[in-house]
Amino acid sequence: MDDVIRIDSLVKTFGTTRALDGLDLTIRRGEVHGFLGPNGAGKTTTIRILLGLLRPDAGTAELLGADPVRDAVALHRRLAYVPGDVELWPNLTGGEAIDVFTRLRGGADRARVDELAARFDLDLTKKGRTYSKGNRQKVALVAALAADVELLLLDEPTAGLDPLMEAVFQEEIARAKEHGTTVLLSSHILAQVEVLADRVSIVRQGRVVESGTLAELRHLTRTTVTATTDRPADTLAALPGVHDLRPVDGAARFEVDGERVPEVMRALAELGVRQIVAHPPTLEQLLLRHYGNGATDADAAPAPADGRGGPDGRSGRRLGRRHDRRSRNHDDAEAVAATGGAR
Repeated sequence: MDDVIRIDSLVKTFGTTRALDGLDLTIRRGEVHGFLGPNGAGKTTTIRILLGLLRPDAGTAELLGADPVRDAVALHRRLAYVPGDVELWPNLTGGEAIDVFTRLRGGADRARVDELAARFDLDLTKKGRTYSKGNRQKVALVAALAADVELLLLDEPTAGLDPLMEAVFQEEIARAKEHGTTVLLSSHILAQVEVLADRVSIVRQGRVVESGTLAELRHLTRTTVTATTDRPADTLAALPGVHDLRPVDGAARFEVDGERVPEVMRALAELGVRQIVAHPPTLEQLLLRHYGNGATDADAAPAPADGRGGPDGRSGRRLGRRHDRRSRNHDDAEAVAATGGAR
């Protein structure tokens, strides 16, 4: 399987701030790749380099076998990008804006555009200036999903959407994957990434600190086990890899390191198991493994040049709630690149 995105030792600084500090990332053709980390970790800086909007100070980035800066025009015909804060021409209707965006990539199937508009409950006849934030996101999503592209770069694409529309988004990304489209999905909605992603990369302070499938990452952390046994389970506390053993409603609950699960299960069996429930670590727990010390990465990239990946105010499990909400406001150049047109 060939690589659609290959990044090696990428470095980007803004003044004295090091936004990317030797970041490595590989994304395979046809996969949905979750790109996770708090605001300022370097996710949007990475995406902007892939779009050719920023030049790295060191390291290399390859996109669809080409250079993101030198081959930007040709590459932008093969990809679609949706930011977390979409700007539209105020006097164009949503349908007209989508026409402009899709023509830059050779056009789109009108029936597919209409189908997506119906699915996202988007009125294409309204002017851009009348759209809410959520409806502006829908315009960008329809334009991206209707395009016949090889790669989708999605940076908080469902910001402002309600849960029903998020469900539609997940279905459409699954459909895109079935058609062989590669997806880089940067999102603070962990449940969304957990459902969609084949592999996940966790970014901290400009570096990828973990990368792999959820199964691989879960093996590196702890599983929560609740068991009811015939004989007291106190002896489990002495086993290597068992943590925080405690009684809960007549059962024993504890956490066990991933590599110790088989031997702990054998020890449980000797105690006469009547009931057992095991919960693998959630994606949230995997992230807290790296961010649970209370440290934030807000200073990993300055707001004017990087990030712009702040929370959008919706409910749900998110990272970096304390960071500046204004950092979601993309500048004009990024909004243009997001859709492939000029404003």
